[in-house]
Amino acid sequence: MPAITADTLALPRVPVLPQQETRWRPVTQVVTAHSQLEGGGFRVRRPFPGMDLPLADPFLLLDQMGATDYAPGEAKGAPWHPHRGFETVTYMIDGEMRHDDTHGGGGLITDGGTQWMTAGSGIQHQEMPSDRLLRSGGVMHGVQLWVNLPKSAKWAKPKYQDIGPGDITLLSSHDGSSLIRIIAGEVAGHSGPGSTHTPITYLHATVAPGARLDLAWPEEFNALVYVLGGRGHAGTDGRPLDEGQLAVFGPGEAITVRAADSQPQAHQAGWEILVLGGLPIREPVARYGPFVMNTREEIIQAFEDFQAGRMGVIPAEKIPHLGTTDENL
Repeated sequence: MPAITADTLALPRVPVLPQQETRWRPVTQVVTAHSQLEGGGFRVRRPFPGMDLPLADPFLLLDQMGATDYAPGEAKGAPWHPHRGFETVTYMIDGEMRHDDTHGGGGLITDGGTQWMTAGSGIQHQEMPSDRLLRSGGVMHGVQLWVNLPKSAKWAKPKYQDIGPGDITLLSSHDGSSLIRIIAGEVAGHSGPGSTHTPITYLHATVAPGARLDLAWPEEFNALVYVLGGRGHAGTDGRPLDEGQLAVFGPGEAITVRAADSQPQAHQAGWEILVLGGLPIREPVARYGPFVMNTREEIIQAFEDFQAGRMGVIPAEKIPHLGTTDENL
């Protein structure tokens, strides 16, 4: 799992939290992701939707793509499709993916990079394996997160953020044993590069075998931990949390997790987890396929606008078999 690596002993560290005085968030639920096919036929693990969606608010969907080792010509992606009313955040851990959209955004997303697309009032985009990956094969591993937009921002102008691996904010645990990569939001006074409409915190941590990671967490945010690989425990009561499982935390001011002493062979470097939370929007949600709005009437309008070509026109050079390769981007 390449993502971004660093010498944790040389990084800023999160502060030690007092064990007795801290109000630790309890684990209220553990959800096991279900598996399904998406896009052009690639398999994802999806912990939500599937659980009680208000518990995830402001998040709408979390998909883990891979890790899959593709032979040459096998890699698959998501061809052109529309979105309206939310943001898609694609974080590549391993491999390469090409993003194009009808608002001028696009580029190659590589190990540790993130593309953050605000669909807002409406956009079309595609996310496809790079030409290099198609030619040579290789591992593809990434995560896509959907972040809802409040009613006041659902008609915002579409926007694209290209967050390179070198843009991610890096911290270590208080004892220097674990690496924290902040994609968006704030941890211990350190902010990630992602610019968000909805206040959230989103990070990827590698917790060393046997190590504990304690994080102060905004009380007004929810708190979720999803396991990308390896095994560990969540909460002060040590609830087991393995690959493909999501822990939902209750109220409090901090979360604690601990990696198991022994990790699977593929994760000897540590327990790989996503930690995410945000300020609940608490507005009505109407969703159908690629559109997430507040009312059924707005969903119908989204389909009509898409069919009428109001969500952008696919550039001729980006139409499959007519376009340039990713090396020309």
